[in-house]
Amino acid sequence: MSDKLQKVLYTDFVKTEFLIEDLLENKEIKKAITRNNLYKFWKKVCPEKFTEKSKPYSMLGSGVMVIACENAIVAQELTLRKTQLLVKFQPYLKSLKININDLKFDQKKWEN
Repeated sequence: MSDKLQKVLYTDFVKTEFLIEDLLENKEIKKAITRNNLYKFWKKVCPEKFTEKSKPYSMLGSGVMVIACENAIVAQELTLRKTQLLVKFQPYLKSLKININDLKFDQKKWEN
């Protein structure tokens, strides 16, 4: 046997369900999962012609969701529809028990 190979002892295994349970109790992981689910709903809320030109970017502490936009025109169009978008978001927000007060559209955050 070479020096690089070591004997591995297979003891003290932790069952997968216990690992997942511990992970789900972590507040940061819960928050990340909730945000990920929220971000998936964007395509259901956003007008179809803008789904490929906008995407959720981040959340600000005061209940503001930042949406990255391909360009200023997309940001302006979505800003004009902000109230409608917030209304369409409500059922999804209730199911996730999250509150969004505002949407901010920012073309500077866009990445391909």
